[in-house]
Amino acid sequence: MRRSSPLTALLAAIVLAVTLYLGAKPLGSAPALGAFLDPIHGVWAVATRANLPASDARHIAALGSTVEVKYDDRGVPHIFATNTSDAYRALGYVHARDRLFEMEMQTRAVAGTLSELAGPRTLPLDREARAQGLAWGATKTFASIDPASRAAVAIRAYADGVNAYIDQMTPADLPLEFRLLGVKPMRWEPVYTAYLQARMGLTLAYSDGELRRAEAEALVGRAAVNALFPADAPIQEPIQPNGQKAPRFDWKKIPAPVRADEAKLALARDLEAVSSAFAASNRYGGEMVVGSNNWAVSPQRTAAGHALLSGDPHLSLSMPSVWYEVHLSVPDTVDVYGVSFVGSPTVPIGFNRDVAWSATNTGADVADYYIEQVDDVAHPTTYKLDGEWKPLVTRIETVHGKHGEILATDTIYHTHRGPMLHAGAQWVSRRWLVVESPLTGAANAFSNANRAKSSAELLAGFAEYLVPAQNIITADRGGHIAIRSFGHYPVRPASAPHGDVLVDGTSSANDWKGFRPVSEYPQAMDPAQGYLASANQQPKDPKVDPMYFGWDWATPWRAMRINHLLRDDAAVTPDAMRRYQTDPGSEQVPLFQKAFSEAVASAPVRMRDSALVRGARLLAEFDGRYTRENERGVLYDATVDELARRTWDELQTPADKSLPRHRLVTPNSMILAELLQDPANPWWDDRSTVDVVESRDDIIRASIAAAYTSVIKRYGEPGAAWKWTNVRHSNINHLLRLPALSRLDVPVQSAPTTLSPSSGDGTHGASWRMVVELGDEVRAWGIYPGGQSGNPSSRRYDDRLKKWSAGELDTLRFPRRASDLSGATLGASLTLSPEKK
Repeated sequence: MRRSSPLTALLAAIVLAVTLYLGAKPLGSAPALGAFLDPIHGVWAVATRANLPASDARHIAALGSTVEVKYDDRGVPHIFATNTSDAYRALGYVHARDRLFEMEMQTRAVAGTLSELAGPRTLPLDREARAQGLAWGATKTFASIDPASRAAVAIRAYADGVNAYIDQMTPADLPLEFRLLGVKPMRWEPVYTAYLQARMGLTLAYSDGELRRAEAEALVGRAAVNALFPADAPIQEPIQPNGQKAPRFDWKKIPAPVRADEAKLALARDLEAVSSAFAASNRYGGEMVVGSNNWAVSPQRTAAGHALLSGDPHLSLSMPSVWYEVHLSVPDTVDVYGVSFVGSPTVPIGFNRDVAWSATNTGADVADYYIEQVDDVAHPTTYKLDGEWKPLVTRIETVHGKHGEILATDTIYHTHRGPMLHAGAQWVSRRWLVVESPLTGAANAFSNANRAKSSAELLAGFAEYLVPAQNIITADRGGHIAIRSFGHYPVRPASAPHGDVLVDGTSSANDWKGFRPVSEYPQAMDPAQGYLASANQQPKDPKVDPMYFGWDWATPWRAMRINHLLRDDAAVTPDAMRRYQTDPGSEQVPLFQKAFSEAVASAPVRMRDSALVRGARLLAEFDGRYTRENERGVLYDATVDELARRTWDELQTPADKSLPRHRLVTPNSMILAELLQDPANPWWDDRSTVDVVESRDDIIRASIAAAYTSVIKRYGEPGAAWKWTNVRHSNINHLLRLPALSRLDVPVQSAPTTLSPSSGDGTHGASWRMVVELGDEVRAWGIYPGGQSGNPSSRRYDDRLKKWSAGELDTLRFPRRASDLSGATLGASLTLSPEKK
């Protein structure tokens, strides 16, 4: 693991900063070099604010009474207040003190104002954010909130606390990143909390799949695409129990690809450009590692007879982390511990004295795309709907640079469904719940959860939650466990019952007809099997309920694995729950190894001394467990990757002078496993070979040989260099992607198909791990990769990383009173008082 001491990291950042000053492309309006290095007010002052003072007292004008903030020995603030508004003011204050730059970055990313910090280099990101309509939608829905509502009061109080800290900052308090960029922090507006909600919607509810699916259909035909990216997963291990005691394999024959439709390919290329404009990151096809796991176990299946809950959300990994641990305590109102998002006053994942809860992404389809007919393709003013021309709503978006100069001005057109983007001779609009759902749904749901006394009460409190759709799992001290998939699920018309295709926008009959009632959501409480689990798999078995929720579901390997572990353990302990979170086993491996073995067994005699045989011998030694010390996982993963590359060659774009040849989409490994069951399927044929028709076994043998050769070339002969710790790492980048402030090459026990998945570049993974035991007294353990402080010279910047890498959890302190933290468990004290008049 590449890491450095806080002082070394700070020195490296200073060297980088000086380089930027002297380089050909400076950051812009930074202070003079002498002022920048001034030991009192310059970058060196960051070290003087590295750690919290043992005792501190500050004033916040808006406070109603004094708030005691006790930081424990892990840097977690325990906020003791006499009313909730003051607790939220204190939370805003401590968030700003530890994570002010992170708050500014995430806000500007949504608002499309990063260029005001970094100049033209971030212009594409800003234009994309504005085209998405994230800030536009958040501002519009925020304005509709009743100012007297609990959510509005909390958000305003939180903003009071953030701004109180900003107002009290001295030059020495300015975070390092602001110094590097030569800027000062902006004031915090309450609407920025709505921006954060929009940002999470982009991360968890974004879809451009319909656009890329249309391209794939032009290449290989609709029947094939329906099978490659299905609405119903061929492996069923659903979130809502279906009575099975094992996963069910609903294998079907994948139709052969047809000849590309040249007439559709031109539009397909235009649609690909639209997809890139709507979002730079493609989440369609391939292995999804931005997933999550959660599970709960009933008392009858635990060693101590108490309900257990595990929360394990997977997100992008960053320094500092997306999460911030906190404990809020207000007498007779709220006493909640968990992780918060900086920018919001709620605790979305955590526990109180009676109940615990966590969330995974449902992956519901909450966005549809419509081909619109406009009056003028180049300069539209109206669009056609039900035979009439309707006026387009326009939105002018101007992006400014560091000095206020205009970098770009874009006109965004809207139909009644949402913003449009240009696709050659077509215009495409999108209806997307993320830009039209009020913040109050999520704010009230999490606020209700913080106060809930039971699992039933917690689920009832989520009824108005809208987006992004989440699988909320819960357990309580009464011994109950439950799960429900919350969110708005559109009722689509009979003309377009699935949201996986482009829709004709000229007819209002194709619009949504409302939303499903909560009674139809995937859900279960106290199931006979004694446990519940979700890992982004299809939530309901289509044989139980054929209701459309989405399509192209995440691979089921994680869901299969945790259900396997829970079925086999009738006396689960908290430590077993912890071990499951980084369990190295993969349920995918046996399926693929069987096909590998069959292909090798049928190999011609002439291959006995080939790379195929040598590779196959090593593959047979892999036990399917990605432990740190294993030396065969690298070859297995390389073989599966090579197999996918060779199999899906039909999904590559045709040669074109204007665009390089590339694969449009990649079916995930669940679909590849389905294809393995059909050795003579035409998809196995390699189109690049002439007068040869390959079978499954031909492609498998070629993949094993090629993978073995490539691994030998990269790592040498089998041995220590093949150890998983030398091959697979997590890379946790700083928000500005500064290497000195990042933590790179962190060893992990994970692979794309294990419970703790990691992407190829290692930038996604388990962002927070939590285990809660709901006994007479709630006990909990947790960890996230990083630390509470955003100051890279602080010992709290990355102090949790080593344990996270090892799969260990810290004990979470949950004191009832401020005085319960003392001695070795007390790290620092902060007293916040009303301003003296």
